[in-house]
Amino acid sequence: MADEPFLLVRSQASDHRAGEAIAPHVHDWHQLIFAASGVMRVWTERGSWVAPPSWAIWVPGGVRHGIGFAGASLLRTLYLEPGWAGDVPGDCAVASVSPLLRELVLRTVEIGMLDGRDAHEAALALLIRGEIAQRGVPPFDLPQPQSPALRAAAERARGDAPPGLIAEEAGMSLRVLERRFLAETGLSLGRWRRQARLLAAMEQLAAGASVKRVAASAGYATPSAFVAAFRSAFGETPGRYFQRA
Repeated sequence: MADEPFLLVRSQASDHRAGEAIAPHVHDWHQLIFAASGVMRVWTERGSWVAPPSWAIWVPGGVRHGIGFAGASLLRTLYLEPGWAGDVPGDCAVASVSPLLRELVLRTVEIGMLDGRDAHEAALALLIRGEIAQRGVPPFDLPQPQSPALRAAAERARGDAPPGLIAEEAGMSLRVLERRFLAETGLSLGRWRRQARLLAAMEQLAAGASVKRVAASAGYATPSAFVAAFRSAFGETPGRYFQRA
């Protein structure tokens, strides 16, 4: 991107089909990635983040990341000038998109970019920055272990292998595996596995899979058990989430 000194926010709009992906890349400017419809996943070396409807993903400048789309998605992205954006997280995060922030994103996309010399555009930029600062800490992230052995263990944990077998394949006792996994991800192996399955389920639902099929894929005995776990993790049933997609 060009480096005009008075630009505070840039924007970009693009539409994507289910199954598409944007290869890993990096930007100098901070990025707020909002899918006006659909579910997207952003991944980096440190983990992955899934944004359901009404959420966005924050990517700091300089962080290499890729983007995948579970369903047809209308992508609306804002880029914030790093020197102006203020104190922001140094890693990716899922951010709530309030009705106000949604309209600010869409309006900025219409304008194209916000110039600090224009009073109206500068005011819009300040509102955007303030709304982003209000983001919560939602349960849509999946931290990635950093050591090779635990990365391999995490991949096995996405499947049905029992914890004891995962530990044996990693060349350590189950107790050591649990301790190291918690230290590297902040989650126990069991909780990480549940989170991975629920986030994968969210992407499958966005792609049109039935709750019954997704529940079986995620290892739940019944659809009602899956719906209860989904609501416990994300605050709403799958039906409520995807009514807003």
